[in-house]
Amino acid sequence: MAWSAPTATAPHLTVQLVVPPAEIYPGQNFTAGLYFKLDPGWHVYWINAGDSGEPPRVRWTLPEGVTADGMQFPAPKRLPLGPLMDFGYENEVLFPVPVHVSPAFKPTGNEATLSAKVDWIVCREVCIPGKATLDVERTALSSPPSSPTFVSADQQLIARLQHTMPQPSPASMEAKFMPTATGFNLTVITGRQETAAQFFPFDQNQLANAAPQPVTPLGNGFEISLKKDENLKQNPGRLHGLIVLGDGNAFEINAEQGTLAAAKSSSSSDTAGLAKIAGLAFIGGMILNLMPCVFPVLFIKGLSLLQSSQQERHRLRAHGWVYTLGILVSFWIVVALLLILRAGGRQLGWGFQFQSPIFIGIIALLLFFLGLSLAGQFEIGLSLTSKGSGLAAQHGYAGSFFTGVLAMVVATPCTAPFMGAALGYALAHSALVSLVVFTALALGLAAPYLFLTFNPAWTKLLPRPGAWMEILKQATSIPIFATVIWLVWLFVQSAGTNALFYLLSAFLLLAIAGWILGRWPARLIATTAATFVLILAIALPVLGARKGSVASAHANTTIAKSQWEPFSPALVEKYRAQGRPVFIDFTADWCLSCQVNERVILNRTDVQQKLRDGGFALVRADWTNADPTITQALNSLGRSGVPTYAIYSGTAQDAPQVLPEVLTPGIVLNAIDRAQQKQASLAR
Repeated sequence: MAWSAPTATAPHLTVQLVVPPAEIYPGQNFTAGLYFKLDPGWHVYWINAGDSGEPPRVRWTLPEGVTADGMQFPAPKRLPLGPLMDFGYENEVLFPVPVHVSPAFKPTGNEATLSAKVDWIVCREVCIPGKATLDVERTALSSPPSSPTFVSADQQLIARLQHTMPQPSPASMEAKFMPTATGFNLTVITGRQETAAQFFPFDQNQLANAAPQPVTPLGNGFEISLKKDENLKQNPGRLHGLIVLGDGNAFEINAEQGTLAAAKSSSSSDTAGLAKIAGLAFIGGMILNLMPCVFPVLFIKGLSLLQSSQQERHRLRAHGWVYTLGILVSFWIVVALLLILRAGGRQLGWGFQFQSPIFIGIIALLLFFLGLSLAGQFEIGLSLTSKGSGLAAQHGYAGSFFTGVLAMVVATPCTAPFMGAALGYALAHSALVSLVVFTALALGLAAPYLFLTFNPAWTKLLPRPGAWMEILKQATSIPIFATVIWLVWLFVQSAGTNALFYLLSAFLLLAIAGWILGRWPARLIATTAATFVLILAIALPVLGARKGSVASAHANTTIAKSQWEPFSPALVEKYRAQGRPVFIDFTADWCLSCQVNERVILNRTDVQQKLRDGGFALVRADWTNADPTITQALNSLGRSGVPTYAIYSGTAQDAPQVLPEVLTPGIVLNAIDRAQQKQASLAR
């Protein structure tokens, strides 16, 4: 099908021929363009499409004396599709085309028609070819006008998206590569430390496109590891492509084989920086104990200190170390999963497991079962009250270990002060650095209870053991059940209302299992029956999450927050190009710290009024479900999780302000003032 108009609508996209000048005249030079607006999830391709696809192509029919250069390509994105990796564009893209009018141009009439025959392939799980003939008519003049006029909509479109074009590498930028056994190490000097970058080759069949590209930050640049294509027989003489940095800037490079020794940063400064970050992580871990998601677990362990006798004090230290080991092992498992999945190309960060409705359902069941035990339905055996038999002692140590695991699990929806910068630093560096920082965070989380076990005299500050402890233990089930209610709400947000039936049925089965354990304690038949019921209960939310409608409830909640626009890099860049300041709230429904900040600080009347008076665009990056675009935006800010808050002034070149994880009205209002002052000073 073909059209003869400036705009054509085709399956899953609209394409438009953009020609800003209203007149065509001799000696004129201007930038036209092809603008694609795509349906969500669909994409068109870069000049090197990657593992599949073809880039758009255009053939021009122009008046005599008018010529068009080749179509230019903005910086692309990596678009994973199963085991393949495409390079292209989602949402919208403008392909600029420089146009030149000869000084000898002579119009043959009052109008000049610029015609473009465009072919493309648009893909998601399937690919659909398309084509259109686009025509634009402009007034033809025999000489330049005294005051040229423009089509404002086309001119604004070019101005808004022109910044996405890559730039030639500046003289200060150097790039070299060295072959390795499996590929190439590309070193790029930018003059500053870079924590995120991607390389897009112009030449096909050089690289394994789907392979991860781990980045090692250097003192004045970065090193990126590239895996070569399995069919590449001879190393190339150069690597020609685009480098896209974490801040979105893209540069064309031609890297020849060689080394850049000046790229390495000093080990002493690296060590000092790592020590500082590890210290922040340790402090953040200690503060996590005060968060509502962790404190009930710490309280359960605190009861065991009071219940122990003087003769048992020597065992407290062993239990403290076992509790610490449980936290350490669970943190190590999480960091290993993070590193493995990120190496595979997944964009993940702190708390990523709460983006899975299956995980949310299982944790809700675990806490519900724990709440039943605390409320007195049965004894789960997490305390140190058991004496005498070796089996009981082993059960106590197992309880300490798995209480440490539980502390780590329930800590993931929370981000304490100092944690955001520490975790962002960890995930932007090597696996060893990530392990050191996460270990420091784990030790901080374990430290309060571990310190108490080594200083039992501190427990004298607490009341003597007695009947009040049992009452208080049962009362502790109340915040546990409150957490379960929140998890049920979160499960519905993620899996849909249809899945709720399965989760509630699982709660019923847990209540039956708890009744069996309480009615016939320590009996093999009863324990076996309860175990069977528990397995069935865990299977139900898994089934429900897979059958549920994942998007419906979550989409409704996003739309309801109408004053906040949903995040996209294109939206932020549009406002920045307009000179409008932007406040971005990176949040998630499962993040308790996020919800507190939004309700207590960001929704305050004075804060909202200040944002309105300053003309701020309010953008919310909802990370409740996994979103690689949001994860990449977090990484570019040096963060790996939520909450994160960024304020952009109305100046396009200005770096964003990144606010602390825990907000106060003063922090937000002062940040708004700084952004306005910077914008005003640059406008003078």
